[in-house]
Amino acid sequence: MMTPAGLQQRSQLLQTIRGFFLGNDYIEVDTPQRLPVLIPESNLIPFASEDCFLQTSPELCMKRLLANGCERIFQICHCFRKEEHGRLHQSEFTMLEWYHKGADYYDLMRQCEALFCFLARQCAELPGVVDTSTICWKGTSVSLAAPWERLTVADAFEQYAGVDVEEALRTDMFDELLVTAIEPYLGQDRPVFLYEYPLERGLLARRSAQNPKVAERFELYVAGVELANGFSELADPQEQRFRFMEEIDQIWLTRGLDTELPQMFLDELGKIGTAAGIALGVDRLCMLFMGVTDIALVLPFSFEEL
Repeated sequence: MMTPAGLQQRSQLLQTIRGFFLGNDYIEVDTPQRLPVLIPESNLIPFASEDCFLQTSPELCMKRLLANGCERIFQICHCFRKEEHGRLHQSEFTMLEWYHKGADYYDLMRQCEALFCFLARQCAELPGVVDTSTICWKGTSVSLAAPWERLTVADAFEQYAGVDVEEALRTDMFDELLVTAIEPYLGQDRPVFLYEYPLERGLLARRSAQNPKVAERFELYVAGVELANGFSELADPQEQRFRFMEEIDQIWLTRGLDTELPQMFLDELGKIGTAAGIALGVDRLCMLFMGVTDIALVLPFSFEEL
């Protein structure tokens, strides 16, 4: 259970995040957390809630708001995933998501740089903040001065794992190598955007016009910790339906579960146009700025304390 001082630090970060987005003309939204149908993602296991599910992210509802006229929206909300508990994971966690019409994933990278620098300036007294452009986590100083490093997934596999990314995919070693051989080395002196994911690892991301084998998706790493997942939005309902059907087939093969298509989402997807969206783990961000190495220590209550 957090101390009053810890709760004050977390509250300051949440308020400063809201201040950043409200100051940049975003609307804060609060969409339902209990949904009759989710985006089918074979790598995520949701919690059932009677005849519905607890959301694994607010993405489905926020994109529908985007399709119905919103230009810039953000949300800080609780999400739920059946995941292993650990130093960086809780099955209930806090997510920050924001969406921006007319933007692409490069715009999101620049917004991440601006957000972190804003937080460091506004929350300079927090234990993890060294100065207005530097944080320190587990003894490692990380400079937040922009621009941050951009590293393609293909280059990361060559540099850190010594394996061609196509070979990693073919031998079903992509995820294991990413977690064990690459992630620990990312963002150790400055944050890194790992970008241009293989298309099969970008379920909701737009295909790159320059390289059709990759998706316009990135993940943000700071001090070896994955913090955010962003992409240019795929807005083609037919291609999205095809990718969802592949996920539904995979869910059936691995878990034996029938999964519905989010039909209303697909019906409205074509109205989104050009847009980009990102999900950022707020609890992990609190760990970095509060100088804490266990996610349970930045939560009012961890699951184990209930």
